[in-house]
Amino acid sequence: MNSQKSPQTTGADAVDVAIAAGTDFDGTPIPPAKLELYRQVMELEAGRQRSGVSNTMRSRIVRIGAKHIPQEKLNQMLIDADFTPLKDKEIAFYYGAK
Repeated sequence: MNSQKSPQTTGADAVDVAIAAGTDFDGTPIPPAKLELYRQVMELEAGRQRSGVSNTMRSRIVRIGAKHIPQEKLNQMLIDADFTPLKDKEIAFYYGAK
């Protein structure tokens, strides 16, 4: 029986926890060059001026929702919540031909 605790691979924080530990979900170390590049880019993002909480919420809903929710349903959900409907460029990017 393995006494090591297996990493959590679900939930919004799972990837952040793994990155902070420097270990992928399968237990292998994340190469230092990948960690350094990730940290550099995240540092740039941390310093970026935000356009507002609602805009950020909508962006996250679209980016993540498109992975799980069909286009028409996500679009209606956005409208029902008083967000801007899906834009043509979002539809092309997230729902376009794969």
